[in-house]
Amino acid sequence: MIYILKPGELTLKRGNRAGFERILIRNLRTLLALRGLKGAGERVETTGGRYFVHCPQEAVPQAEDALNHLFGISGWARTRSCEKTVESLLAACVEEGKTLYGQGLRSFKVEARRTDKSFPLDSYGICARAGEAVQEALPEFKVNVRSPQAVIQVEIRERTYVYGMTRRGLRGLPVGTAGRGLLLLSGGIDSPVAGFRMASRGMGLDAVYFHAFPYTGEEARQKVIRLADIVGAYSLGIRLWTLGFTEVQRRIKAGTPEEWGTVMLRMAMMEAAEKLARRIRATCLITGESLAQVASQTVENLSCTGSLTGLPVLRPLIGTDKEEIITLSRSIGAYETSILPYPDCCVLFSPAHPILRGRVGEAQRQYRSLDLGPEIDTALSGAVMEKCGLRFPDYSRGGK
Repeated sequence: MIYILKPGELTLKRGNRAGFERILIRNLRTLLALRGLKGAGERVETTGGRYFVHCPQEAVPQAEDALNHLFGISGWARTRSCEKTVESLLAACVEEGKTLYGQGLRSFKVEARRTDKSFPLDSYGICARAGEAVQEALPEFKVNVRSPQAVIQVEIRERTYVYGMTRRGLRGLPVGTAGRGLLLLSGGIDSPVAGFRMASRGMGLDAVYFHAFPYTGEEARQKVIRLADIVGAYSLGIRLWTLGFTEVQRRIKAGTPEEWGTVMLRMAMMEAAEKLARRIRATCLITGESLAQVASQTVENLSCTGSLTGLPVLRPLIGTDKEEIITLSRSIGAYETSILPYPDCCVLFSPAHPILRGRVGEAQRQYRSLDLGPEIDTALSGAVMEKCGLRFPDYSRGGK
C-alpha cells in the first residue's frame, strides 16, 4: 500500500521549511515504529513537496492510525502507482473510478498535476483523456466538473500516482518544532483539549496532575492517566507527573476565607507547576481555562492566579465556546473519559460562593500569608512520573 501525504502550514515556512520537514518525517517514522511497523517493510519517501509512505497491506490499520495522529499534514490518501505511460495512467484512473463508484458515488471529475513536463499529455489533456476512459468503463459514473461527488487526482512525478478520496489531516505544525510546555491536566473536558491544541502548534508536552488522596481516589487518577494516554497519542507521548496535593489543600481550607479558596488553590497549582516546569526544562505552562466559564476564570481571577508566575501561561481555549470544546473533545476521543463521574481535587474543595472578581494585591497578600512553600516542595519531592500515550490497541482485532 502507498499513501500520499500533503503538507499544510509547512509550505509557508520558506527558508525554515527543511527543518520542519525533517521533524515531520522523524515524527512519522516514530508513530509508525510505535505501532510496530519498524522493520516491517515500511518506507517513507519525500519528493517535490509530497511525502509517501509505503507499507505492507497487512499493516494498513497501523499505518492509517499513525497518519490520523500526525500533526503537520493537511491530508492523506491511499494511492495507486503505475508506470509513466498514458496507457498505465488511464488504466489506473479506471480502477480508481471503480473503487469510488463502488462506494456509492455517482459523479466525478479528474484533476491533474504534471511535475514532469516530458509526459506526452499536459494537465488538461490528462483530465480529458482520463475522464473519457472512466466514463466509457462506467457509463453511470457521470462527469461533473462543477460539483462532483468525487475527484480523481493524478500526479505525474518520477512515477504516476492516482488517488481518489483524500482524508483530512490534523494540519498544524509537527510536534517538536515549538519547544515544550507543561500542561495542568485535570480529569475534566477542557485541559485535554488544551493540550491537544498546543500539540497542534508543534509543542511537545509534559503534564502535571494534582491528586488529593483520600479525597480523590484511584479511579480519578486512572481517569487522568487515560486522558494523558489520549493526548499523548497525538504528541508522541507525555510524561505525566502526579503530585500529592492534600496537605496544600488542607492548609488553604484552614487558613483562607472560604470565598478565596479556589483562587488560592489555583495559585498554589501555578507555583508548583512552575517549579516542576523549570526542573524538567519546560518553557511555559498550559491550562484549559476559558474566559468566564467558571468563577475562577473571570479576567480578574485569572490575573490573580497567574500573578506570581514567572513563566508564560498559555490558555489556548480562552475564547472558545464550551460546545466547541466538547466537539473537539469528542473528535480526539477524550470526551467519554472526561465525563466519568470521578471528581478531582478542584471540585471537592470548591466554596459554595467563590469570589468572582478578586484583586491581585489582596490575592497575593493572602497567598503569601499561607506560606505554602514547604508543602509544595514536599509534593514535588514525592512526584510520580509515568509515560503515557505510547500504548496502542491490538490492530489484529480491529482496534482503533
